[in-house]
Amino acid sequence: MFIGKVVGNVVCTHKDPSLTGIKLMVVHPLKDDLTPKGKPIIAIDTVGQAGYGDIVYLAKSGESGMPLKKDMVASDAGIMGIIDHYYIEEKKQN
Repeated sequence: MFIGKVVGNVVCTHKDPSLTGIKLMVVHPLKDDLTPKGKPIIAIDTVGQAGYGDIVYLAKSGESGMPLKKDMVASDAGIMGIIDHYYIEEKKQN
């Protein structure tokens, strides 16, 4: 799993039948300090409530469609949840 920020959405006139009724979102992966890393990806919104600006956690590959309870979903990444609070405790150095 990894975290990312929703930076847009995708509108398709045609898509794989396994994605019918599922939103496609543009998500920019984030480092632990919430700064962007790499290039944005397209992810399915398995929770159905992610929107622009949300910090989300995602799964890749076969796990991306698990919450949809379908045999097969044409997806490489899926939004598993929306993060409300994010905190990392800083370790003190000796």
